[in-house]
Formats: sequence, structure tokens, C-alpha cells
Amino acid sequence: MPGNPPDAGAANRDAGERRVALAREAIGLLRRAFPPGDRLEIVLASDAAPTRSARARVVLSGPDALARLLWPPSPDAFGEAYLRGDVDIEGDIWTAVDAGRSFDLRRLARHGPRLVRLGVELRRGAGSAPQLRRVARMSGRRHSPARDLAAIRFHYDVGNDFFSLWLDSRLVYSCAYFETLETTLDAAQEAKLDLICRKLRLRPGMRLLDIGCGWGSLVMFAAERYGVEATGITLSAAQAEWASAEISRRGIEARTSVSIRDYRDLAGLGKFDAVSSVGMFEHVGRERMDAYFGAALGALRPGGLFLNHGIATTATHRGLRPRWMRFRDGGFVGRYVFPDGELVTVEDAAGFARRAGFELIDVQRLRPHYALTLKSWVERLEASADRARQLAGEEIYRAWRLYMAAARRGFEDGSLDVAQLLLARPGPDGPVELPLRPWWWA
Repeated sequence: MPGNPPDAGAANRDAGERRVALAREAIGLLRRAFPPGDRLEIVLASDAAPTRSARARVVLSGPDALARLLWPPSPDAFGEAYLRGDVDIEGDIWTAVDAGRSFDLRRLARHGPRLVRLGVELRRGAGSAPQLRRVARMSGRRHSPARDLAAIRFHYDVGNDFFSLWLDSRLVYSCAYFETLETTLDAAQEAKLDLICRKLRLRPGMRLLDIGCGWGSLVMFAAERYGVEATGITLSAAQAEWASAEISRRGIEARTSVSIRDYRDLAGLGKFDAVSSVGMFEHVGRERMDAYFGAALGALRPGGLFLNHGIATTATHRGLRPRWMRFRDGGFVGRYVFPDGELVTVEDAAGFARRAGFELIDVQRLRPHYALTLKSWVERLEASADRARQLAGEEIYRAWRLYMAAARRGFEDGSLDVAQLLLARPGPDGPVELPLRPWWWA
């Protein structure tokens, strides 16, 4: 008599159990790549207990998720796995980021080849990775007006309501200025706005131009507190619409405006007594720095002041930052957060400014302040996680959570910097007159 037909269900179960066993072995090897005593737990979802013993836990949805993480090797694999839901991060995000930064395959020593074989074997039976829905695909000449417009809108037009969940009440999307560790985010952002106004020596009746004004926080603050006529420009339609409505609500539209305009198109606005740019210069690109500082210089009357506030890289740490955290080369940040972003050093920025014709008055580094700002933003985002997912979607929530948490550590370890450059356009008789003591210290 012919034998009984094979039990397909049992064969599938056996294959599934084998894949789980292979995944557990691979996870055991991966743990060796972290420093001894690390506070991160890595588990399959099927093995995750309701409560965790570690401060943070990376949960892999299954063997297929691990397979896609291991093979083919990619510096962006973990970030992309987190965005698509193959991986979840439970608990303390800072612990998870610290563990990722300390991950070193050299610790595997003789176990490395075995991990590669496990990754290849798991990949054979794994399904394709789910496609991420939100990926920046830039086209055209880099840093052309059209491409810059697309890049800015990719990042900023994800929804005003999403940003309002975790920014301060004025929607200031740049480094705050903390007096103490206990200073609230709202107070620290207001202190930053006031510092900028004092550095620019704003007085009633002066004209201020804010390049890359965001939601108009600085122009509104300067108009209300310092009595200036303030003009803001942005490439984000969502920001311009919100700012214009808020300006109208505050009743200051007679001396405050925000419009959609490129920094290369300032003709017709006239000359300004002061110019500011806060958190915009990261989008300019090294090859456009001369044009950027030249545009700011051209907008200023002789003797006027320009404050440039922006994130920078550091010469000593440029090669140490994980590739996925770099702006320029299209890694994780470039594809999912800040397309076409590019950082230069503070020293290089000062050099570009001088070549444009500016006199350098002062440089103030705010690196620890940005670490505190990002800590506050991440905590506020996590506290509103459900609402953030409803407003912007799971991918955007995860991208901003991971990016901002990793960026905080960059400011703490010195691989990222942020600085305010106070610059002056020389007058017809030479350099501007400087007092013996910086006026903004008072």
C-alpha cells in the first residue's frame, strides 16, 4: 500500500521552529558585539516577556525581520528596520541609541563568520521587506531652487499639528538657550529669541529680515518685544500659512509678514537694518555658501548686523559619526529626515562669511543647549506618541524619535556642534565701531 502523504503542516512547523532556533542563535552572537554589562535586551517578539529587566529592549518581530537586518549588510539596516516595524524599541530610547553607537562587530572575533552564515541562511526563507512609504527621492541639480524647495517641503510639510505636539508654544524649531537644567523649554526658547534680538541691537522702527523663518517665531517676537518691522521668508507652504494666520491673530500684520521666498530671491524687499538666519543654513550646501552669505550681505545696509545660527560638524569628529547619522552622503538622515542637508564646520562658516565681505564680531557655541533641547523634544514626542501617529503616521513618528535621540548624543559627544555667528557689514568708512564690552551681556 502506498504510504501516507507527508504532513505539510508538520513540515512547515518544523521549518518555522528551525528558523526561530537560528534567529535565537544569531541574537546570542549579536549580543557579543555590545560592551559587557550593556543595559540593552534583544529578543524575538515571541520571546519577549511582559516586563523587561533591561532599561531598553529591542524587539524583533520574527526571524524574517532579523534576516533582513543581517543580510545584506548595510549601515542603515537598523534605522530602516525600525521605520518599517521589523524592529521596535521599548523603554529608554537613550539607552538604545547608546548601545547602537557602541555596537562593534570586532567584538565577535571568531564568531563573525558564523553570524554571516546564519544571516544568509535566514535570508533564504525570508519574505521581502515591506516598502517604506516616505522616502526622499530628490531629482535635478543639487541645491538648485527647485530641488531645495522639494527638500524643505519633504521635511517641514509633515503637518503643523505634528510639530506642535512637541515643540514649544511658539513653534521654535532650533536650539533653545537654557539658563539652568530646570529651565522649561518655553522659557529657554524665549531666552534664545531675546538673545538674538539683543545681539542684533534691535530698536523700534528698525527693519529685520529672518531668512528661513519657520513658523515665524522670531519675527513675531521681535515685532512685539522690540517694535521692529519684521519680514520672514520660508520655502514651506505649511509654515507660511500657519505663521500668517498667527500674525493676524496677534494683530501685528501691519509690521510683520511671512512669505514663501528663496534666499536667492531677495530683490524687491529693500535694505534691512538687521538680518537673521536660525536653523536654515544646514540646508544651503557647501557649494552654495558663498551665494548664501552674499545674499545676506546684499540685504543689509552698511553697518548692519547679521546673526547666523546653525548646526555644524566638527573637524575632529567628522570621521567618527556613524554613517547613517551623516547628512551629506544620503544615509538614513538624508533619505528619511533631512534630504540634501549638509554641515560645515564653524570655522569654515566664518571663512565663507568673511569672503562674502562680512566682519566677524562674535562666535558663541551652544552645543550643550542643543542636547537639552533635543532631550525635551524627544520626551514630549514620546509623551504624545499616540496622537503623533494619528497625525503624521507611524513612519514619521519613528523617524523623528530615532533621529532626534541620536542627534542629542552627537551634541553631547562633540561630533555635532551649533553656533551663532554675529557678523557685520562694514560701513563706507571701514569696520563697524565696537564697544569694549559686548552689548548683549548687559
